[in-house]
Order: sequence, then C-alpha cells, then structure tokens
Amino acid sequence: MNNEIFETTESAVRSYSRSWPAVFEKASGSKQVSEDGTEYLDFFAGAGALNYGHNHPKLVAAISEYIAGGGPLHSLDMMTPAKREFLTTFRELILEPRNLDYKVMFPGPTGTNTVEAALKLARKVTGRQHVLSFTNAFHGMTLGSLSVTGNSMKRKGAGIPLTNSSKIPYDDYLNGETEDFIWLERVLEDSGSGVDKPAAIIVETIQGEGGLRAARAEWLRGLADLCQRHDILLIVDDVQAGCGRSGSFFSFEEAGITPDIVCVSKSISGSGLPLALTLFKPELDVWEPGEHNGTFRGNNLAFVTATTAFKEFWSDDSFEKGQLAEAIDLTQDKLMKIAAAVDGSSVRGRGLLTGVCFEDPEVAGKVAAEAFQRGLLVETSGPQDEVLKVMPPLTTPLEELQRGLNIITEAVSAVTGVEIAVEDTTGNTLVTS
Repeated sequence: MNNEIFETTESAVRSYSRSWPAVFEKASGSKQVSEDGTEYLDFFAGAGALNYGHNHPKLVAAISEYIAGGGPLHSLDMMTPAKREFLTTFRELILEPRNLDYKVMFPGPTGTNTVEAALKLARKVTGRQHVLSFTNAFHGMTLGSLSVTGNSMKRKGAGIPLTNSSKIPYDDYLNGETEDFIWLERVLEDSGSGVDKPAAIIVETIQGEGGLRAARAEWLRGLADLCQRHDILLIVDDVQAGCGRSGSFFSFEEAGITPDIVCVSKSISGSGLPLALTLFKPELDVWEPGEHNGTFRGNNLAFVTATTAFKEFWSDDSFEKGQLAEAIDLTQDKLMKIAAAVDGSSVRGRGLLTGVCFEDPEVAGKVAAEAFQRGLLVETSGPQDEVLKVMPPLTTPLEELQRGLNIITEAVSAVTGVEIAVEDTTGNTLVTS
C-alpha cells in the first residue's frame, strides 16, 4: 500500500504513527492487525480510551442495535432515552454503591474539555483565580489545561504565557527529605506570605504522562484534608487513571477521599467513542443555563456503549475482584522481576497503569521499539521518556497478557543484555533470553 498521503498531507504534529509505522486495518480485543497481515498485541489501549479492548462484541452490538433503531446520534444537551439510561445506570451502578453524590455535567467530548470545565467551575464558585497543580502533571492541551500541566514541551506549544497557576511538589518529588505540604500549609496560614489562596488544587492520583508516579493513599488523604481546612476545592483528574484502570472504578477510592470535582473521559464510553464527564458536589452546581456549552456533548452512541459497559463490568464487584485483579497481579509480578533484574530500574504506577522506570532514560524507548518489532504496542512516559508504560486493556485474557509481558521481557533482555526468565502464567520458566 502507498502511505505517501500520510507524509504529504497530514501535519508533522502526528506522533504515534512515527513510533509504529504500520497501517492498522482491523482490531479486536487486545489485538490489532495491519494491512500486511501482521498481528500486534496492544498494550497501549488507545492511550487508555479502550479499557475493554477494541470492538468489544457487546458494545458493538449495542451500537448496531441503536443505529438500526434510528435513534438520534447528535443531540447537544437535549433529552434522549439513551441519555436517560446512561444517567440512571451511572448513578445506580457507579455513584450510589460508592456513596458518591455528584452532579453530572457533559462538558464536551474530550479529557481537556472536562478539565477546562472543572477549572472554570472552581473559579466561579470561589471567586478566586489561582489554581495549584503538581510537578510533572499533565491535564490536556488547551490553554487552561496547559496552564496546570508541567511538561515544558507541551507548555511551549501554547505560544503565550500560561498564567493563574503554580506548581507544587508531587508525592516523593523531594525524596522524602521535606515534609509534604509544609510550605503550602505555612503560606496559606500566613497573611503576610503574599501567596493568594487558590480556587482549587488539581491532581492526578497516578501521573499517566508524567512518569507513572503514583501518589500514596496517605498523601492523598493529607491533600484532601489540607484542602478542606483551607476551603480550597480538590479536583481529581481521573481521565486516564479512572474507569477501572487503577484497579477500582475511580482511582481515588483506595485513599477513601471524596474530591469536590472529578474529571472523567477516555474509557467512560467503553468503546473509544468521545465522551467526557465533569462530576461535582451538588452545592457546586452554580452554572446558569447555557453558561458552559458545546455542540458535541450529546454523543448518544457513547451513552449507549457506556451504559452497556457499566452493566457488563460494574453491576457487581465480580470483574473488579476477579479478572481485573488477576491481570494486575500478573502484570505487577512480572514487572517486578524485570526491575529486579536490571540495575537501577523500578516499577512505577498502580493497577494496569504501570511500567518500569530505567536509570538510563534511553532504555525505555529502545525497549518499546524492540517490542514493536516483536509484535507489541507499548509506549513510554516521563519527562525524558524514561518509563516503559504498560497499559493493556483490562479485559486482556491472561494468556495474551503473559505473552505480551514475555515480549517486554525479551525486549528488555535484547536492549540491556541482561538475561531474564520468560515464564508462563504459572511462573514456570519457558526460555531464558
């Protein structure tokens, strides 16, 4: 096939196609197949938008049935049966079992849309402008989201100063040498500090693009407590870490906190169709009708697939405690063995938003490239791309998960020269690379 059109017509801003120079023609579950028939295991999962894999049959069936029935595809924020069932199911299966009382806002179709809405709402509620975010944070590519993002390359693309935001150290940024929040606590309490009280603090419980740093539960509880004592709104950006990726539906559940505002997108539709939610406590619902709107808020196909995914995977805890827990255990065990074998490396992240950080920042990229040659899609993360980011669909069968982890093992061995055992799902050694 002639791929010249991608080079001559598509913008130079494209990135993933450079790392994976294949034209993907078909996809199912945790696999993609290129035009030349090469099969790839997908440990990228649409950057976290495909937690249930490609073209899950029950989600595809729901789409087909809805289209065949002539239901409206586009509806802005008008009422439809699909939206009614989505809201009802989300409340009954997701919010109420977790004792969460949130209003649901449809801010637009993407992750950066929900972050922008959260920042805007926090400023409207408090009357304050400043927002605090964390070192190595990533919250999206629009100007408001970039203002609370740490990555210098992404921020530079804005072309203008990014204001009304300051960065504070994420968990373990200071290597435990300074008590967390001590600086912030003092300046908030000191009327002479010259530091204005912020409207909100926005945080990722696991920094997906920032190197897979995962905040400890006690650190998150400390952050939530500080926000409550100083009347600062706490925003959790759960765009990438949510929808089961961390091991529970919301990534903050482990810490036992209740954020004031939660940003959700990526896998909330379950199918890769664009959908985003901004969740917030009822007392924060101070919007005037139409004060924040957008043309593509009423994606009824996404409502249909999301509802189907809730019923299929989250009607009880059998998926979370069963298949998902097994996949996490297998993945973490294998990554720990890789990290133990390679000097200076460590496992980062939590759940199936995880990976290996290498002391030499060039290793992760080389491993990802080697893995692609062996039939696996896996990307890198971190300010120097020093982390191999492992993010398979949550529904990946254990034998396919093990095969992908073995490819990573072989790729690490090939790049580093370190011999690491390749195992089956029971831990028995198959080959030594």
